[in-house]
Amino acid sequence: MAKNVLLTGGTGFIGKHLTDVLIENGFTVSILSRSIRKNTPAITYYKWNLKDNFIEKDAILNADYIIHLAGEGIVEKRWTKKRKKAILESRVKPIELIFSILKENNKTLDAFISASAVGIYGAITSQEICTEKTPPANDFLGITCQQWEQAADQITLLGIRTVKIRTGIVLGKDEGFLKKIMPSFKAGFGAILGSGKQYLPWIHVEDLCQIYLKAIVDTEMQGAYNATITDNTTNATLSRILAHLYGYAIWLPNIPEFLIKLGLGKMSIAVLEGQRISSEKIKKAGFEFQYNDIEATLSTSLS
Repeated sequence: MAKNVLLTGGTGFIGKHLTDVLIENGFTVSILSRSIRKNTPAITYYKWNLKDNFIEKDAILNADYIIHLAGEGIVEKRWTKKRKKAILESRVKPIELIFSILKENNKTLDAFISASAVGIYGAITSQEICTEKTPPANDFLGITCQQWEQAADQITLLGIRTVKIRTGIVLGKDEGFLKKIMPSFKAGFGAILGSGKQYLPWIHVEDLCQIYLKAIVDTEMQGAYNATITDNTTNATLSRILAHLYGYAIWLPNIPEFLIKLGLGKMSIAVLEGQRISSEKIKKAGFEFQYNDIEATLSTSLS
């Protein structure tokens, strides 16, 4: 009988791709949804509502694996006090609800796998290459990721193997990060943000989905893993490549930091700063990236 994987955030950018990968590899998929959706032979939808602290219990009880991808977008809206609370709770609260159902029903899993982010190392730009042993930062992103991972760590108390995938910028055709910036570059108005020296740790969505698949089948995987390419790509590098691929050289001046801060407020730090990230741990676990050249990856993602 096929093993079942329950996804939170299964209808999002990464979740849709991951659903396809899981089905292709013989798993059935369950997805928690806030709206009513029609089941298919391979996908079962269950209702959940975080505001009401509600998850259909059968979604948890029928799962062999749970992958937690859900979370409000980091750069979707200005970081007001209310927005920051929503960003944190959308990541932590689902795990707490899942934990309570697992514990109350004495339910075990083959593994619990949670998304996390390289933001745990802080929104700063330096020459340090962050590894999984690098201490977490004390800024908003760092603290959010710490609490996100601490919630996931509760699952280990139930004797369940737990994996945390620290993700950078996810690239894919017409989706994710590129969907936000492509229109201006396609129109010939691409520009470098701030100094352009901020690093952009990235990964292609197909590689990310394969890492999640590996976390399912590789019973030796446990704890945190960085899921990014270590290639020193900066905002300036990516911007120039995108412009080149669209047939022009960047002609606009860098967008000044003060204008970005004026427009985005405190959220501006998420686009003006960025760390270098090591992927050696996941490589030593046997994972091979298929997309490891930024220009080639971007060229496959143009629309």
